[in-house]
Amino acid sequence: MSLTEARFHDLVDATQQNLEDVFDESGLDVDLENSAGVLTVEFEDGTQLIFSRQEPLRQLWLAARAGGFHFEYDEEYSRWKCHSSDELLSEVVQRLTEEHTDVELDFNEI
Repeated sequence: MSLTEARFHDLVDATQQNLEDVFDESGLDVDLENSAGVLTVEFEDGTQLIFSRQEPLRQLWLAARAGGFHFEYDEEYSRWKCHSSDELLSEVVQRLTEEHTDVELDFNEI
């Protein structure tokens, strides 16, 4: 069963808020901007992670220098999983953040 539109938006909103909280509490020098449902994280080196919702597909997309990732919500495990690799959103964000900052943050709650 696919997500309802309301549930999808609630999940994306909560996920983006959790991402913001992790970055806010990390002490890292990052700029966060959340506008029109798009969360942009900009690191000190100017690289960005851009999280956007793709409502028709019920996917959360992540654009990064390393490429684009499309995540679908797995209701059974309550996690966002990459459509192509089955990698969890938390794992991808942790890996990409560490590449840009040399700091390992815990994104397990997203």
